[in-house]
Amino acid sequence: MFRKRRKFPVKKRFGLGAGVLVLLLVLAGTGLWWFVNLKPVSNSDQTQLFEIKQGMTAVQVANALEDMKLVRNSEAFRQLCRWQKADFKIVAGVYYLSPAMSSRAILDTLIKGAEQEAVRITIPEGFTVVQIVNTLVNNGLGTEDEYYNIMSEFSAKNYDFLEGAPKGKNRLEGFLFPDTYFFDKKSKPEDVINRFLQRFAKEITPDTKARLKAVNLSVYDWVLKASLVEREAKKQEERPVIAGVFDNRLRINMPLQSCATVLYVLGEVKTVLSIEDTKIDSPYNTYKYAGLPPGPIANPGDASLQAALYPAKTDYLYFVAKNDGTHAFSVTYSEHLKNVQKYE
Repeated sequence: MFRKRRKFPVKKRFGLGAGVLVLLLVLAGTGLWWFVNLKPVSNSDQTQLFEIKQGMTAVQVANALEDMKLVRNSEAFRQLCRWQKADFKIVAGVYYLSPAMSSRAILDTLIKGAEQEAVRITIPEGFTVVQIVNTLVNNGLGTEDEYYNIMSEFSAKNYDFLEGAPKGKNRLEGFLFPDTYFFDKKSKPEDVINRFLQRFAKEITPDTKARLKAVNLSVYDWVLKASLVEREAKKQEERPVIAGVFDNRLRINMPLQSCATVLYVLGEVKTVLSIEDTKIDSPYNTYKYAGLPPGPIANPGDASLQAALYPAKTDYLYFVAKNDGTHAFSVTYSEHLKNVQKYE
């Protein structure tokens, strides 16, 4: 006696097939997601220095790699670390990575450990081009002639924010962003300068561009104003106020009378300027000539750049340094004279 073959309802068979199809689509989608996000970011072979500090987690490393546009997706990189059980295999050190490397190649490099010997260079806010070049040369990174020749050649074709910068060996004054950098000991001066400019470019955010347009300020004049603030201010909270004083003076065509501009011409450090110093015939002498000097007088940091972008709105026209690093501000010249007698 034969049993009848049991037939499954068409609806159930269809449901099973649909489930398999969905599963296959999910697997295919996941595979595509992995394939795309583990690919190199670009075909650029320009290397960037990437530092892994002691104690950094795989999550922190992944986020930093994405921020520097060295990997496409930090989550994909974190998943790759988990898959290869690399969370605790990544070696602290300094690496030279490029966007042309895949995420797998980058992870293999970070597990293997850094081979390059790096030079750590810290550039303080307010350093001039001369001071920066001296620092680089003293650390074995090129010669003075190499740096000045290279800097005079950079143009707006390389970096559009250099539009308006005058020609000459100090053309990049103001744009060599102060920060801590790691350089390969074999770095060429051109690569070193590119790193400074790439770092400065990060300051020009969409919000910054919008603000510059709103106040009708060019990038060059923004940096120029920030350099004055950088050299005059010592305290963070006073930077916007000093920027406001300079704006108030410019508005009424009053000479800026910034000691820092005269010191830039002198190329030396002096606590108090002499009367003769203020008579030096230089377009940078803001005691002698009204308006902004022809170029930045230092390389400003983020705080001074922000102060120049958002100056405080006050009626102050004068300020004088106190003995504690702060300044006394005043509206009238008579008030200013009293402050000078008090603090100088």
